[in-house]
Amino acid sequence: MNELLAIGVSHKTAPVEVRERLALTEVRSNELLRDLHGVPEIQEVVALSTCNRTELYLVVDDPVEAETTVLGMLARQAGIRPTALVSSIYSLRNCDAARHVYRVTSGLESMIIGEDQIQGQVKRAYEAALGRETSGPMTDHLFRAALATGKRVRTETAISAGHLSLPSVSAMLAREAFGDVDGRRVVVVGTGESSQLAARALADLGARLVFVAARHRERAVSLAEEYDGESASFDELPEAIVGADVVVAATSSPHMLIEAGALAQVQSLRGHAPLLIIDLAVPRDVDPACAEIDGVSLFDVDDLEAVVARNRRGRQAEALRAEGIIEQEIQSFATWLGSLEVLPTLAALRSSANAIAEQVLAENDGRWETASDRDLERVRAISRAIVNRLLHQPTLQMRELRDDRVHARMALVRELFGLSVDNAHAIERAPADAVDLSAIRELPERELRPERGLQAERGLPPERGLPPERGLQPELALPPERALQPERGLPERRL
Repeated sequence: MNELLAIGVSHKTAPVEVRERLALTEVRSNELLRDLHGVPEIQEVVALSTCNRTELYLVVDDPVEAETTVLGMLARQAGIRPTALVSSIYSLRNCDAARHVYRVTSGLESMIIGEDQIQGQVKRAYEAALGRETSGPMTDHLFRAALATGKRVRTETAISAGHLSLPSVSAMLAREAFGDVDGRRVVVVGTGESSQLAARALADLGARLVFVAARHRERAVSLAEEYDGESASFDELPEAIVGADVVVAATSSPHMLIEAGALAQVQSLRGHAPLLIIDLAVPRDVDPACAEIDGVSLFDVDDLEAVVARNRRGRQAEALRAEGIIEQEIQSFATWLGSLEVLPTLAALRSSANAIAEQVLAENDGRWETASDRDLERVRAISRAIVNRLLHQPTLQMRELRDDRVHARMALVRELFGLSVDNAHAIERAPADAVDLSAIRELPERELRPERGLQAERGLPPERGLPPERGLQPELALPPERALQPERGLPERRL
């Protein structure tokens, strides 16, 4: 019997040092989809990777075996032992897995509750699986329902009010650091979704933007024209930083782009003037050692947690409303999923009961010396009637099951009666070009561009939390030892 399985890590269970090693570029994601789809016990797979999470949604025959296989693949990709990864991994099955992806798509599992980017990221992950033909009937239904649920949450609640996101929080941080961003020079490294959102937020505050790109040079030029800014090649990045107040890095590069040694030389040219660097990338674009350079204040995605916590409190009421919508929608999914379990289980139960009755009759075939053919037919009819009456009430009860425990109950029935069930015939795969994405086609353009077996999902333990000196204060103030020092002023710009 096929089961739905979700395995992953997120900002709740793993720090950025672990998440960046598990992050999937487009190439690595395609490779992982191909490799997992080739595993015999895995029928379907969708991979979701953002700066805050890497998750795999699978349809499997044996969840325990699949967990072991997936954990081994993820550990090899991260270059660490599976035992070292176990503490960061969560594994969810069936309705628990569906509820999780509903919550993810609705923004309830995001670092910033209700953030907008995640729905577009989930949509692209599903479409990538469609394109690679690694999705299937169950994941088709799951992701179409999850995306529709996410849209309903954002339509019926104010959970996304203000369109707050990590890039917009970055602009807030820059404003807090300098007091006024108007006229400040900001270097944006990268041209993806996060870079564009950060650029938009900073431009609204009056910042002067310089776009730097390693691969998409023409896109950097286009963005510079759009925001009345400048563009530079990646080779010109050191010169661009010399004249900058803020650097926002948000690329999909698997390697660090700003090394501590090179930045130290740039800071020397700047006279160690205050420089705010915000690294939104996972894997990180900026060497963590840059934080030790005089005049540099470096923040990565995990360092924004204090701002996020304040945001989370402000949206708690809307989050509760969203929870109610998700529970309504998950019941529909549970009913659908249960129907896949009930009918094959009922058929197998009735087939098994009839087979037992026929076997008992066959075993006693030679003991009806004086029985006529009519008498033998009556005996057979009685045996069928007993089977039907015995199974009548259980059949009615099983058909009426409507909650998220249907799978567990059907599994118990199959175990008690020793039934072997194949539910592959219970759902038919719609062709890829027939999949209805109308529920998500209306997403704004900005959303359509690029971001229990092992253990239940949980928050970071205290010893793995952010050191106090690196966190943001609730008022967005920088810690004293890392605060920018405007009184030192900026020296005359020189290359």
